[in-house]
Amino acid sequence: MAETPSKNFKPYQAKAGEEYMNKNQVKHFIQILNNWKTELSEDIDRTVHHMQDDVTSFADPNDRASQESDMALELRNRDRERKLIKKIDDTLRKIDAGEYGYCDGCGVEIGLKRLEARPTATLCIDCKTLDEMRERQVAK
Repeated sequence: MAETPSKNFKPYQAKAGEEYMNKNQVKHFIQILNNWKTELSEDIDRTVHHMQDDVTSFADPNDRASQESDMALELRNRDRERKLIKKIDDTLRKIDAGEYGYCDGCGVEIGLKRLEARPTATLCIDCKTLDEMRERQVAK
């Protein structure tokens, strides 16, 4: 599954003194998010068609079990992609509200490089690190 968008985009080249999350940067991220959403949707559609075409009733229980296992794995992957599409839609709404690119935890700029690596990021690297440390402590 694609946790990050495909790298078929040209990284944004910030100009000296350029304001953070200006209209060109916002447009850049909208394009990345929309392209990513389209790729994910096409993958989901392909899987649905593949599964409809691939429904075969095997006489051998091992073959049938193998097919069911493959389908279950594929459905789990597609479910993750469906959730990612929802996250992309939430991010696009954040852009519309003028709240994109700023940390939900502390309000600082998330940064262009981090957003290009993970366009749906809602935390700056410091808050994300603290969040992960808390998760590890709770898991113990």
